[in-house]
Amino acid sequence: MLPNMPAASREVATNARQILVMLRIPPDHHRPSASYGGDYADAFTIAAQRRRAEDIAHRYGLAFVGNGWQMPLLGVDCYVMQVGPGDTVETAIKRISDDSNVLWSQAMHLYRAEASPSPIVNDPLADLQPVTTAWNLTALHRVATGRGVVVAVVDSRVQLDHPDLAGQFVSSENFVDTDNGPAETHGTGVAGVIAAKAGNAIGIAGVAPRAKLMALRACWQTDATKQTAPTVCDSLSLAKALQYAIEHSADVINLSLSGPPDRLLANLIDIAAHRGIVIVAAYDPTLPQGGFPASAPDVIPVDIDSASTAPSGVYLAPGEDVPTTQPGGQWALAHGSSYAAAHVSGLVALLREDRKNAPVALLATPRLTGGVIDACATLLHAGKPCDCDCPIHAHAIMAGR
Repeated sequence: MLPNMPAASREVATNARQILVMLRIPPDHHRPSASYGGDYADAFTIAAQRRRAEDIAHRYGLAFVGNGWQMPLLGVDCYVMQVGPGDTVETAIKRISDDSNVLWSQAMHLYRAEASPSPIVNDPLADLQPVTTAWNLTALHRVATGRGVVVAVVDSRVQLDHPDLAGQFVSSENFVDTDNGPAETHGTGVAGVIAAKAGNAIGIAGVAPRAKLMALRACWQTDATKQTAPTVCDSLSLAKALQYAIEHSADVINLSLSGPPDRLLANLIDIAAHRGIVIVAAYDPTLPQGGFPASAPDVIPVDIDSASTAPSGVYLAPGEDVPTTQPGGQWALAHGSSYAAAHVSGLVALLREDRKNAPVALLATPRLTGGVIDACATLLHAGKPCDCDCPIHAHAIMAGR
């Protein structure tokens, strides 16, 4: 126990000692109930699988945590187990992974949002948005607004009734806990960059103001009383959100976060990509290969356009002093690749407005490293009659994403 730590900090510390254990979903002829009918929610099957997981935990000296989570997309049931004080996470994973009943086991990884907020501002902010000038947002909105496109915002809790966001959501799910707590800074800000309402005489205009959002809470603010507190996520909460986004046919998934490579998440991202879902993630230059999921082969990695360096293949988009929505019906200036990624998710929504299954080719003006996105050229390349000026040397650096 960690009695002197805030609840959210205790949770982060506890997660560092947890592992995920994947058991294969039983084949039909091994399911004990004849009334199964193809719906993996049968009480007998779930109870039997749980007993199997509890037995594995007992044999390897692990504490069994929770009821597990069914992931039919991967054909596995995922269980959380706690490593004891006399063991290391790495050793426990190696031992349990050798068990014939275990498909694989891995650490419960932690991920962090790539952003920081600044003091609240209250004036109409459209003219202050870097994207208004950098991407000529007004011209873009004359030809595309993201109508009919669904973007899954996998993040912390979003303020659904924010005056710039109310009515923009098709669903809201909480994969962290059962708490119906206050809205959180990071998720609310990312949602605003993507799809804040346009033409309502307040706040900002999202890059794709007619797109719809899935608000999927897979991350949490480590101190709800401090707007600047870090936002973190873990492997299981992110996996739950990704599964939901895939099963409910999101067109775009925004992952404004970064951390270590993760087999469970990589498998889900691979499924999403093969179903034609575009995944956008924040690039973290302090992590190897920009961190995961930005480093995954089917993900569009995005850093801020003021970055001094970025490897070839990394997109650069507005991410510094970005006005966006904040809890309490407010707005704030935000900074980080989280918001750069959100801009690109919005741009992808514009591209997919009439072409749901078409490959996405983002065009960028080349620099010595990386490339600054040219939104107008991107829309022109996709056959949309954008009437803004484009550098004639803009070219696709990751066509076919």
